[in-house]
Amino acid sequence: MTRGAGRRTLGRDFWLYFSGQLISQVGSSFTLFALPLLVFKLTHSATNLALTTASNFVPYLLFGLVLGALVDRVDRKRMMLLTDVGRAAVIAVLPVLALARALRVEDIYAVAFVQSTLGILFNCGEFAAIPSLVGRDDLVAANGRIMATNSAGQILGPILAGVLVTLMPAADLLFFDAASFAVSAASLALIRRSFNAADRPGAASAGVTGLLADVRAGLQYVWSNPVLRSISVMMALINFVASTENSQLVLFAKRVLDASDSEVALLFAAGAAGVVAVSVAAAPIRRRLSFAVTALGALVISGLAVTAMALIGSYPAALILWAASCGFGLLLNINTAALRQAIVPNEMYGRVVSIAQVLAWSAIPLGALAGAAAIQLSGSVTDVYAITGALTALIALLFAFSPVAHGDRYVAMPAGDEPAGGASIAQA
Repeated sequence: MTRGAGRRTLGRDFWLYFSGQLISQVGSSFTLFALPLLVFKLTHSATNLALTTASNFVPYLLFGLVLGALVDRVDRKRMMLLTDVGRAAVIAVLPVLALARALRVEDIYAVAFVQSTLGILFNCGEFAAIPSLVGRDDLVAANGRIMATNSAGQILGPILAGVLVTLMPAADLLFFDAASFAVSAASLALIRRSFNAADRPGAASAGVTGLLADVRAGLQYVWSNPVLRSISVMMALINFVASTENSQLVLFAKRVLDASDSEVALLFAAGAAGVVAVSVAAAPIRRRLSFAVTALGALVISGLAVTAMALIGSYPAALILWAASCGFGLLLNINTAALRQAIVPNEMYGRVVSIAQVLAWSAIPLGALAGAAAIQLSGSVTDVYAITGALTALIALLFAFSPVAHGDRYVAMPAGDEPAGGASIAQA
């Protein structure tokens, strides 16, 4: 093994983290498929599906800022390990209730809420994990590799779930997710490297007042930086518009595509396959194109693919178009994640990622409920999907004239290369 970036990227600790998250993503993809399917079978309601999505994102509004600041004050790796143990126990509640014939849709909302709250802690720590394992110049490649590997798990998971759901109740699939969280915790326990840059003097004893001061400092940092502020506003608008596409995917597949349970699972897998294909190409794409063209152009493609999927209404076409939409949507996330990691000081990672999530994801519960209302009022899930896709593309084009277009000032080209032609959507 050679020295330098390659060694940092492919070292023992990186592969332990990489492998643990791959297995965890396989398990989580079982839940991603099983939860909306359970809600659909219990209620057949767009509103109940939207409420499930809302249950996953309301914790970010209630606790995101404080939990993000807390992550910067604790041993992040240990916190992530304990969070995985907690998530394993919580998700196992639903299949146990189903076996007892006592499962209600309200139980699904409650478990989704608690799981999401624990997930805030894990995600904030994870944001610091990647820069702790690789060098700054490898951030785009590393984020792309992690997302591609995670999505490889999300391809395998729904395919396996689609087979297993013909042999066992959908609720029993959640036992697999519980086991995968335990594997993730074990992999974290074996990692030697710290996910904290250094201890912060007085952090442990600063108390609630100091914690709130950290939150204020994080908010001021994000809102005073024009790039971080613009990304947060853009993502809030996109999430408000596009949240319906994910929350109502089971309903769309059942009503528009006339899909079976196994075909719904395959549609979830197709989305993950698209993420893998595009994520693997993330670094090569960035070598040839600017940040603005890569990130915003990907979002335009993602939105238009959803519109085409709705208008065509064919299951085979939907597999391809949903894969394209998910893949190019994640290409935006890969690049914005690398941009945040390049800009933000290590000691503020937890706060900044939680603030970014609160600002960007606050729109998801509202968007999901608005989308459900639009489906109920119009009676057409097809029309709602077509409109949300078109609006997503329009939002991306509008932000070509914002500070987001200047991300190349902060993020190094993968492998030290410059973008071919220096292409850019907008000039300042």
